Amino acid sequence: MRVILLGPPGAGKGTQAGRIAATYAIPHISTGDILRANVREGTELGKQARTYMDAGELVPDDVILGMVGIRLAEPDATEGFLFDGFPRTVPQAEALEQLLIERGQPLDAVLRMIVDTREVVQRLTGRRTCRACGAVKHMVYDPPEVEGVCDKCGGELVQRDDDAEDVVLNRLEVYRRSTEPLEEFYWGRGLLRDVEAVGSVDEVGERIDAILRDVA
Repeated sequence: MRVILLGPPGAGKGTQAGRIAATYAIPHISTGDILRANVREGTELGKQARTYMDAGELVPDDVILGMVGIRLAEPDATEGFLFDGFPRTVPQAEALEQLLIERGQPLDAVLRMIVDTREVVQRLTGRRTCRACGAVKHMVYDPPEVEGVCDKCGGELVQRDDDAEDVVLNRLEVYRRSTEPLEEFYWGRGLLRDVEAVGSVDEVGERIDAILRDVA
């Protein structure tokens, strides 16, 4: 199973990505993890990437795609893979498509997780993070036993700056602008499938399973 997962912040991509990876025994591939590993291990591509990173510049697509190609050649990816948060642009999608064609590993589906803006805002603005241990609670879905106090260590629960409503709304707008062309690209390829991302983790997971069974 070869899948890309799309969705705005707060859509539950991370949770469902882990579930899909476990269900289908495929690796959940993060380009961020690949990049950090190459830099840490001092590979040739990692050295190239480090040059850009040290200069405060974005790592070019061809370097990232080179790392992705090497990762897809590893044994655990022979039966499939899951990308979450990659590609981010149409040029990246085009380059990935060519790479997968060359490897004989075409995508099976691109899952777009659909969730109402009001729901996303509630999910993100309701989060509280412990200053001491980093545990996360939610004021609506998983409230602490004592308001403002971490259940695990007794530390102070605070709202992160990027979970403030104005910041969340801006993040959602940036996401919408940047991903619309990408969604159109995959729609044109007949790969885009919508998943209603509201409900329990299992309910959303069952919708995903139904789609993946259909495309397998």
